[in-house]
Amino acid sequence: MRTRFELADVVTLFGTKLISNVKLSPFQIKVLRKIAICRTAALGGHKEVCDSYGTERYSYNSCGDRHCPKCQAARQAFWIDDLVQKTLPIKHYHLVFTVPHLLNAVCLHNQSVFYNLLFASVWNTLRAFGYSHFSVETGAVAVLHTWGQNLSFHPHIHCIVPAAGYTIDGQWKEIGHPETIYIQSIN
Repeated sequence: MRTRFELADVVTLFGTKLISNVKLSPFQIKVLRKIAICRTAALGGHKEVCDSYGTERYSYNSCGDRHCPKCQAARQAFWIDDLVQKTLPIKHYHLVFTVPHLLNAVCLHNQSVFYNLLFASVWNTLRAFGYSHFSVETGAVAVLHTWGQNLSFHPHIHCIVPAAGYTIDGQWKEIGHPETIYIQSIN
C-alpha cells in the first residue's frame, strides 16, 4: 500500500530550506538530492514487456542509493526474510552498541579503521559476556548504522544475538531470560 506522501515529497518541499539553514555534509546533500529524484523522469526510465501477453509497462529508474527508502525497501525485505529463514527457532536479543558523541571526530578521521575496531569491540564484548555469564560462545548478526533517526552522524551497531550457544565442551545450551540479563549502558 502506497502512502499519500513519501520522503521524496518532504525532501522536495523542504530540502532547499534545510540545506540553507543547517550545515549538512556534502554526502548528506548528495543523498537528499538522490532521494528527491528517485523514480522520476530526471533519472530516465525503461519499458517492460510481458512475454506472454505483450503488455507494456513504463517505469522510472531508481537512484540506487543505500539510504533511499524506495530503493532499499525491497532489498531490506528480502534480506530480513532470508535472515529469518536461516535463524535458529529460539529467542533472540536485540542489542545496540553506541559510540559516545565525543568520538565522532575520531571516527570521521579514519572511518575504516574506526569501524573495524568498533566491530571487533562489539564481538569481543559479546564473547566475553557469553562466557562470563552463561559459559557459552554464541554468535550474532551485526549491522552498522552511521546516522541517527534525525540524520545526524551517530555510529552504532545493531546486533541480533541468539539466546543459545555452545559450551566449552561443545554442548548446545539455551540461555537466559530477558528479566535475568542486566546490561548497563555506558555513555
